[in-house]
Amino acid sequence: MFLTFIHSAIRFSTTFLFGSTGETITERAGHLNLGIPGIMCLGAVGGCIGESLYLKGITDYAQINGFAAVIIGILFAMIFAGAGGLIYAFLTITLRSNQNVSGLAMTTFGVGLTNFLIPQVNKTGFYYISVCFTNYAPGADKAGWFSELFLTYGCLVYVAIVLAILVAGLIKRSKTGLSLRAVGENPAAADAAGINVIRYKYVACVLGAAIAGLGGLFFIFDYLGGNWEYTIESLGWLSIALVIFSVWRPNIGIAGSIFFGALFILPAYVTVGFAYNELIKMIPYLVTIIVLIATSLLNKKETQPPASLGIPYFREER
Repeated sequence: MFLTFIHSAIRFSTTFLFGSTGETITERAGHLNLGIPGIMCLGAVGGCIGESLYLKGITDYAQINGFAAVIIGILFAMIFAGAGGLIYAFLTITLRSNQNVSGLAMTTFGVGLTNFLIPQVNKTGFYYISVCFTNYAPGADKAGWFSELFLTYGCLVYVAIVLAILVAGLIKRSKTGLSLRAVGENPAAADAAGINVIRYKYVACVLGAAIAGLGGLFFIFDYLGGNWEYTIESLGWLSIALVIFSVWRPNIGIAGSIFFGALFILPAYVTVGFAYNELIKMIPYLVTIIVLIATSLLNKKETQPPASLGIPYFREER
């Protein structure tokens, strides 16, 4: 029972991990994208459209190429979500719109567009596509508790963990990461040092959104088995909360996402009333508030958000 619970928590956490990793990249460039919930929806519907197009010429589902199906889903999800990030970047960087308002508008737009598009997508065969996402090494579930706990996940779970580790390393140790952090901390100084601030901001917004969109793809084709029966929007808000919980470090976000995932699925494993179920689901938000208060009181630079987060940069005022 406990092993099953931990396995489900790790699997469910992947949605949050993709979202928080993408949002961390964006926030490191000084942009608070509250459009992540809508962007994750765009990633999900983009993946559905891509898989629907792939299945169009297939009459026998035994002919499905698992590798091609997964790659097509990933590409379409990233393209749709990246397009949402590009819209947000254009609004906040080029048009200098308020980041909070633009992000909330993107969430409304993404959720609305998804609700419009998804009924028109032919979902026949999605179950067989989902098998491609959830496949793991044959016999892994029969090789003891270690293999069952660590080797019995679909490919996107491992992609999310590897991405989080890579992004954390790049931000902390690479020259590109140093430039990205400089843009988020003091864009005027970064500009004066020869860093192309606008380019870094655009790339961070688009790439961050594209990665976050994979969370929506995972939720539909891995966790739900190709069904569309639960809103992704609420999971997007938790992804944003996870960025604060992990103090803007994607590697810490791995453990944080598992913690969030465990709390989110806990009501399915314990017998409590409906009201208590909702209270349990509130815990991640409460813990995030506590972390935010604690880091503010400690006032250590490594636990603080980027200094220019949410503040628009106008080169003419440099």
